Amino acid sequence: MSNVVIVGAQWGDEGKGKIVDLFTSWADVVVRYQGGANAGHTLVVGGIKTVLHLVPSGVLHPGKRCFIGNGVVVDPEALLDEVDLLKSKGLLSDPAQLVVSQNAHVILPWHKRIDAGREAKAGKAKIGTTGRGIGPCYEDKVARRGIRICDLLKGEALKIKLSERIDEANAQIAALGGERVELEPLYDLCMRRGERIAPYIGDVSEKLTHEAERGKAILFEGAQGTLLDVDHGTYPFVTSSNTVAGNAAVGSGLGPTAIDSVIGITKAYTTRVGNGPLVTELNDATGERLRSVGAEFGTVTGRPRRCGWLDALVLRYSARVNGMSGLTITKLDVLTGFDKVLIAVGYKLASGKTVTEYPSDSDLLAEAQPVYEELPGWKEPLGGMREYSELPDHARRYVERVEQLVGVEAIAISVGADRGETIVRKNPFRHA
Repeated sequence: MSNVVIVGAQWGDEGKGKIVDLFTSWADVVVRYQGGANAGHTLVVGGIKTVLHLVPSGVLHPGKRCFIGNGVVVDPEALLDEVDLLKSKGLLSDPAQLVVSQNAHVILPWHKRIDAGREAKAGKAKIGTTGRGIGPCYEDKVARRGIRICDLLKGEALKIKLSERIDEANAQIAALGGERVELEPLYDLCMRRGERIAPYIGDVSEKLTHEAERGKAILFEGAQGTLLDVDHGTYPFVTSSNTVAGNAAVGSGLGPTAIDSVIGITKAYTTRVGNGPLVTELNDATGERLRSVGAEFGTVTGRPRRCGWLDALVLRYSARVNGMSGLTITKLDVLTGFDKVLIAVGYKLASGKTVTEYPSDSDLLAEAQPVYEELPGWKEPLGGMREYSELPDHARRYVERVEQLVGVEAIAISVGADRGETIVRKNPFRHA
């Protein structure tokens, strides 16, 4: 069987959760490989909405094994809340269905206080962080002073590790005007949460290797999107991890040869939450219509998303840095009713130069103006369509133009929020 990576092709919020949930029907195992509870994957199955932040979206399929890899930073409180939610829905009755990497790093209260304090003091330089401690936790990881999931089971050794970091963390918090963290209550909290998480802790690398050796199909679930990658995104307005497909191997403990194909997820238009450049942003009635019809509000923060026309330069860049073998287009139905639909095919830079490839220096984007190609719109509702041939001629023309501009085939098209409201043209596990 093939192993497939699902990656966001824009700035996140592309509908990855729905596509992971859909493709899990062909997979045996789903693994989340980066990010933390700053990601929000919204799933609608049979009209019932479930929002997940850490547990892989494939968990809604009974019997499918789900893994949280070493590349994820885990908020124990958020994880346990999700476990309780899933159990209330009759899922996760068998603890063996979920494995949390013993090497994943733990988000602690000081990470959240530092994160929130920095953002509050940043003024116009705000990044737009969710304030959930993701960045400071990754900082501790890279500085080799982090607390890992396995440490939650180590008793007094855990207290020593906490005590070695807490004074410096409290100094950072005090400088930001926040409330200090006390050692003993924190230690007790970590011990209690470690005890509850213990049934799920394991060696994800080893277990995934065994699954692969048994011929099981693995689906790697990314969080956020390519343009939020700390190396390849619109730096510094990025997240604190590598969101691109190459990190699927690093963040799960498998070698890169385990990956057979990469499917990029893109909306039929463009959105972004938080600050940073967005060349095709529409601050007008069209942008508001996209936001309203598309229900474009952050899953984690509730913030209204910035909306704009589709950007082919972003998608072509994303295809390159991820090595995409397929594309899934979501929310095509949101474009129904527009007389015309636009796609950015170039940028006019402040220097007057026009470029047709995404600039390597993201600072150039701040003053860039989009160069659009115009296509005719369509009026027909798409929600009931399940075959590509059923789509209106102009909707098909739009999809095919995106394929041409990006150089990647669209293997699936979402025409509604529910799992079943999807036109699947190819099974990624059979065509890897």
